[in-house]
Amino acid sequence: MKLLILGCNGQLGKDMMSTCLAAGHTLSGRDFPDIDITDAFSAATLIASEKPDVIINCTAYTAVDACETHQPEAYAVNSQGVANIAAAALQGKARVIHFSTDYVFDGAASSPYCETDAVNPQSEYGKSKLEGERRLAEILPNHIILRVAWLYGVHGRHFIKKVKERALAVKKTGETMKVVTDEIGSPTYTIDVCKQTLSLMTKPHRGLFHCTSEGFCTRFEFAQEILRAYAIDVPLAPCLSSEFKLPAPRPAYSVLENKRLKDLGCNVMRDWKAAFAEYIEEEKKMSGTF
Repeated sequence: MKLLILGCNGQLGKDMMSTCLAAGHTLSGRDFPDIDITDAFSAATLIASEKPDVIINCTAYTAVDACETHQPEAYAVNSQGVANIAAAALQGKARVIHFSTDYVFDGAASSPYCETDAVNPQSEYGKSKLEGERRLAEILPNHIILRVAWLYGVHGRHFIKKVKERALAVKKTGETMKVVTDEIGSPTYTIDVCKQTLSLMTKPHRGLFHCTSEGFCTRFEFAQEILRAYAIDVPLAPCLSSEFKLPAPRPAYSVLENKRLKDLGCNVMRDWKAAFAEYIEEEKKMSGTF
């Protein structure tokens, strides 16, 4: 297939590029400023010239806290930008694969969210992403939306890298490192999301899918695994998220059930610990050392 990957320089986009290339697809990658998805003309011009079979949209305004105070920018990318891509794809008869988030839920559940569960975003980030989902579905029937959560990859800045950096800092000072224990989710490796995307792309399925690693943990438990992987010995103490005054609310419970993938026999997502172990090995190869 001929693929156009938007947001090719981001955490997910870089891995999507390499994964799709390795699978033998013809692909083109674009990112800002080569394309400005918030500008309908920019999106339409590029997509018309590229004539892709599939557009994989990895663009997003993901600064969760900044979305609270930069709402116009967040909605321009996460909602209007998605609508612009959808409209251009409709004209060019292309399929769109788009990524959304667990933040569309309020986090009040006690069992994994399925695709049919009611949404209730509490943050501007979650609201803007949900609006993007809805506009894509309204404009372009031939679409796939993959909701991901707790995403990490070798190219991004995420929870794993933040924990490692913080642990190395407190090791020097002798402080105790605090990590929240009242946030629960499924750490999800970008490579697994890319493989799941490739798997779905070759099938006729459409619509909304949850796409996260199997299993779940608290942020505190994930931090424990991270410190073990890097062999960093520092005192680690559980705390509540209320101790950290952040502008945007986080879902306390972010576990997503890949129900549609499983029902269709398409789920290739691994257990989160197996994926995390592979990430650590890949990081070793890239850096040569920890």
